[in-house]
Amino acid sequence: MSAVDIFAWIVLIVLAASTLAVILFLAMLPGMIARRRNHPWAKAVSVGGWVTLLLGFTFWPLVVIWAYVDVPRVPDAEKNR
Repeated sequence: MSAVDIFAWIVLIVLAASTLAVILFLAMLPGMIARRRNHPWAKAVSVGGWVTLLLGFTFWPLVVIWAYVDVPRVPDAEKNR
């Protein structure tokens, strides 16, 4: 094996690993955003991010928008009425 072949294999491994890392990061991103913003359905947003990984990121923009949507919370005083 020549030095060029070894270099080609190293480049291939680095590209494959970095592609996998980016895909996993994009699947985790909506859940991280929702938890940081104290979203009431942060776990559901996180699951949605991972499900979009299985669907080829088709609905990923919707899950990211969902992570940013502010849901109005009912104050505690109104819950007890």
